[in-house]
Formats: sequence, C-alpha cells, structure tokens
Amino acid sequence: MRCAWDALMSILPVSFRAEVDKQGRDGLRELRLRLDKPPELVFAGRRQWLSGRVEKDDLEYCVNVAGKYSPWAAAGIGEGYLTAKGGHRIGICGETAESERGRVNFRSVSSLCIRVARDIPGISAGMEGLQGNILILGRPGSGKTTLLRDYIRRESECMGAHMVVVDERCEIFPSYDGVPMMDTGKATDVLSGCGKAWGVECALRTMSPDRIAVDEITAAGDCDALLKAGRCGVPIVATAHATSIEDLRLRPVYKPLYESRLFDYAVILQPDSAWKGAYIRYDA
Repeated sequence: MRCAWDALMSILPVSFRAEVDKQGRDGLRELRLRLDKPPELVFAGRRQWLSGRVEKDDLEYCVNVAGKYSPWAAAGIGEGYLTAKGGHRIGICGETAESERGRVNFRSVSSLCIRVARDIPGISAGMEGLQGNILILGRPGSGKTTLLRDYIRRESECMGAHMVVVDERCEIFPSYDGVPMMDTGKATDVLSGCGKAWGVECALRTMSPDRIAVDEITAAGDCDALLKAGRCGVPIVATAHATSIEDLRLRPVYKPLYESRLFDYAVILQPDSAWKGAYIRYDA
C-alpha cells in the first residue's frame, strides 16, 4: 500500500496532527473536521473521535495550505472539493452563494472531509485480460476507485493496452500542479476535470483507445456517453454504486445500461474489500 502520509500531515493543523499520525497512519480512510466538534477518524468498519474541538482557524488552515493560498485553487473550490499534494481529496461544506454567472462560491467553511489517497498495487490481480465491458460495483467507500486505478495500470503495463481515462472528478489519478500523484501506467492517457460525455467523445475521436475507463456512473448523461462508446466498439470499464447485479437492475439511473446489455462482466466489491467476478446474466 502506498500513501503520501507526510503530505497529508503537512496540511493538518499542528494542534491535532500528532494524534492523527499516531492513530491513523496504518488504516485511516477519511478525516472529518466539523466546526466546534471533535475530529473524526474513519476506518474500514469503525469510527473514532479525537480529543479537542475543531476551530474555524483549523478549517481555514487546511484549505489554505492544501491550495497553497492560491486564488486559482480558491476558485476551484466552487466544485465542492480541493485536491491536496499526495492526491488527498478535501470535500467542503459550508455557507455558499451563487454568483451572477451561476458559479457557486463558499462564504464560509463549516466542515471538511479529507479522503486519504492510498494506492494498492496488485489489488486487481486476476482481472487482467478480462474480455468485454466491465462494471465494478460496490457501496460508497468500498474501494471501487482503488480497484479501478490498479486495473487500469495493470492493463497498461502488463497487457499493453492503450487506456484512456475520463477522470471527471480527478479521483482515479489525482494530480497536484498538473503532476499525477500516482503511477498511471506506461500506456495510459488521462482526461481529467471534464464531463464524461465530452471526455468519452474526445477519447473516441482523437486518442484511438483500446479501452476507455470512467469512474462513478451517477447520471443519465453518463449512461448515454458509455452507450455511445459501446456502439463504437471500444471496450469500457466503469464503476457504479450498487451492491449486486440485482441492485443495479433496480436502480432507475442504470436502467438504460442494463436494458442495453452493454456490460458483459461485473466485479463486485465485498465488505472486506476483496472482489468477486461474474458474467452478467440478463433477463430473457
């Protein structure tokens, strides 16, 4: 497992940095900071609260250090998150206001969700060379993105596949100052920060991919983009929020994908972060 732990420590206020380091180094998934509440550590299957309370200055320190006090970074916060050095992702809540141009700006910050970026090389062993379109299923926080990242890298390195990644939320391969914080593989190209529809079309038109990878199918437009890629004959690997194939079938947003029979194979994340694969058997 790889983690830029020192980079994470550098964005935390000194007042509780040592305690987070002591309690969370080996398995911390998220650090949640809420104004006037104790810091919360989130691990796989459990939570833990630290002593003390989060102050306004603590929240501002995290945001400012992660964004290097940059006006450009502050503007990017309008999307509700900030990517820190090491690939750690900071989700933001607070009071917002919409500008005349329709952009959302934060007036104040009341809580942060710092997701610890951990790369686990080898976690996708056994998936390499799977044929057809692949859908990775799991609950939020189950490790779908971590598995997808390693699969992309293995396909690129071991199978020689030209992978094009449409990374809308900059989570698969987060970057800092334009530099990827995790190994992408030698034959991987990444389109980040763009919508799936535009990114998939761009990949098809200009990059000649062997396979397209996307994360987090969450809207009808995402489904339309994948169906377009499928009609062009380019294999797809994607992730979706569902606990089983039956759960997928029952979710309205995924109905077009299910009815199209686009995906051939499902990889389902288990509670212990292991995975199992199964061919998707569609209704007759």
